[in-house]
Amino acid sequence: MGIKILDLKPGMNNVNIIVRVLHVDEPKKVMTRSGERTISEAVVGDETGRTKLTLWGKASGTVKEGEVIEITGAWTTVYKGLVQLNVGGSKSIKRLSDDILPAKDSIPETTPKASGVYRPRRFKRSRQGRRYSSRSKKGAT
Repeated sequence: MGIKILDLKPGMNNVNIIVRVLHVDEPKKVMTRSGERTISEAVVGDETGRTKLTLWGKASGTVKEGEVIEITGAWTTVYKGLVQLNVGGSKSIKRLSDDILPAKDSIPETTPKASGVYRPRRFKRSRQGRRYSSRSKKGAT
């Protein structure tokens, strides 16, 4: 089994978590530094709390309200002091039995918060196409 909603912290990678989908928005196009991308947003929760989930690319539009899903390979970001989940790729989401988690109206309103000042890592592309953190030493990959 994976992590729980209230255990989420800023900057986590490869998060595996089981959640119930509480609300889903329609997919939309957004502009990113990498160009136009399709996303959809959802609110998900478990017995410890709830958070926003952004589904990127092929994952966009793949979940339905009320479903219990297992998300693998997710990452966390922070927006307005709240920790949020992100996932890309439709193979990162698997439907599970409905009775694994509490009903929608039993999910607490609590959301994970980022403590202190959180600064996300910024990535740049090198000439060879590799990504490296702008906070790392020059030339490191």
